[in-house]
Amino acid sequence: MATDLNREAEGEEDMKKKGSEDFPAKSSRKSAKPSSLCPIPFPGQRVKSVRKNKTVKRERKEENRGGKMSGQTRKMIQKKLKIRGYSLKMDGLEEILSFVDRFQDAQDEAIDLLLDQLDHESLKSSIIDKEAVHRVISLLLEAEAAEEECPTSSTSLSHSSIRVVDAFLVPKFRYDPIKKHFFQHAGSLPIHGDASAKSTLYRDRFLLLFQRVSRDQHFIKPAFDTDETSQNCQLSPIQSLVGQRGKRWVMGVISQLEDGHFYLEDLTAAVEIDFSKAKITTGFFTENTIVVAEGEMLSEGIFQVITCGFPPLEDRDKSLKILAGHDFFGGGTLTKEETLRLADLEKRAVNDMFVILSDIWLDNEEVMEKLETVLNGFESVEIVPSLFVFMGNFCSHPCNLSFHSFSSLRLQFGKLGQMIEAHPRLKEQSRFLFIPGPDDAGPSTALPRCALPKYLTEELQKHVPNAIFSTNPCRIKFYTQEIVFFRQDLLYRMRRSCLIPPSTEETDDPFEHLVATITHQSHLCPLPLFVQPIIWNYDHCLHLYPTPHTIILGDRSEQKAFKYTGITCFNPGSFSDDSTFVAYRPCTQEVEFSAL
Repeated sequence: MATDLNREAEGEEDMKKKGSEDFPAKSSRKSAKPSSLCPIPFPGQRVKSVRKNKTVKRERKEENRGGKMSGQTRKMIQKKLKIRGYSLKMDGLEEILSFVDRFQDAQDEAIDLLLDQLDHESLKSSIIDKEAVHRVISLLLEAEAAEEECPTSSTSLSHSSIRVVDAFLVPKFRYDPIKKHFFQHAGSLPIHGDASAKSTLYRDRFLLLFQRVSRDQHFIKPAFDTDETSQNCQLSPIQSLVGQRGKRWVMGVISQLEDGHFYLEDLTAAVEIDFSKAKITTGFFTENTIVVAEGEMLSEGIFQVITCGFPPLEDRDKSLKILAGHDFFGGGTLTKEETLRLADLEKRAVNDMFVILSDIWLDNEEVMEKLETVLNGFESVEIVPSLFVFMGNFCSHPCNLSFHSFSSLRLQFGKLGQMIEAHPRLKEQSRFLFIPGPDDAGPSTALPRCALPKYLTEELQKHVPNAIFSTNPCRIKFYTQEIVFFRQDLLYRMRRSCLIPPSTEETDDPFEHLVATITHQSHLCPLPLFVQPIIWNYDHCLHLYPTPHTIILGDRSEQKAFKYTGITCFNPGSFSDDSTFVAYRPCTQEVEFSAL
């Protein structure tokens, strides 16, 4: 033992004799102990001045602080990998750390982005090594470089940010009440459906709202109900009302099975209803609307309604979680990476603006002069609008079987194209979207309506090649936002079809009643089919589920805007009647009413 100690002492003396050129002082060795997370190189020579010594100490403190931050990041990476079922080799961990250090302010998002990309890779094992990580990082950095190289002008960004979704291309989903999930319809959808397609239309509407109501806290039966006097709003099937006494909550479709007698129907049965003593909520209660009602059965077999309202709304984010990635809106689903990137671009798009006009009568010289005034005004602004939306009707006379001036209307579209072409900044930097109105040319008046006939629009497209002719209704994705355009004189028809006078307790504004009706019904046109025909197999194109961010209702009535439960709804007014239109900023969802 003593021999060993003597050898150690001799070794220390030899080390001291070698001088301080190769090794630092003892005190320096303690402060410069390398971190296992962030290696710190030893200084190559002795510190000769106090000032230099202070500088080195300050640098080492910063490096130690960086080591602590690196340690937290290391733990975060290992935790996230463990959650996803991965194990990580040391060289792979160092590779991820070097990538994450590029994003000091968004390390968490960078890790998620990297792991999402790893999920798409065909890995040989759940143990991740440096090679697999390096391959994924290279792909991400190449994508970032490509994005930086692409032009970033407002024109190119605006054009890539706006995606128009044709109504007939919207995917169809149906709800399975047994498995309690949605499944996508497979196969073709003929325009002329068979008789079962009509009953399926009502069934799908009912199940869509029923699954939404079944998650509402007011209609969920508590697991433990010890208070016998407590009441809940648990829904009862209409079939179970037979022989029952006391108040019950039911949900069903208002229908007229006999002249002058209205019934409430669900998937089990139908019962005659009496609205004479009912207290109703905001909205237009018409035939074919789905309601939730409280009442009791009378001895005559009639359900006396006490309280009646529309199914409660559900928050958009909650709906999206339930849908598990299904693309109800159309236009394709987005990955987490794409959503983050588009959300960031959307925040920067403060200058993007949509100019929306409804009822542009091309055969009216006064209307065309007013339209030219509008185009002249926007041609001279510093930043031109990203999108012009022209909604029909495009003729002052209905284009029905008695209309024989299609060749003249074709020439009028050509003149509109020349007018747009005379404004070079608008032609090059803006896009023009055309949506047909209820009286425009087309195969039928049933919804959804197909785009304007090519015969009418050929001349216009020669002058404006980037013009878009879409369906009615039409859907637009602006980055992550979902916007729905619908041109129909809906307010007048809904008021005419009401079974009960609208409630004035909350509001007496007809437009607010209209917005409440279509949002709660999750449908753009909940009118009876004999009032407004709908193509049975394409009724899903009019669904508003999950609720979009913005709904534009082109109507002949006066300009109105109403923000309801976070949904921006507005009517641009009739340009031909009262020279009104709307400038809409989707980034802030700001509606600017305009008029000449």
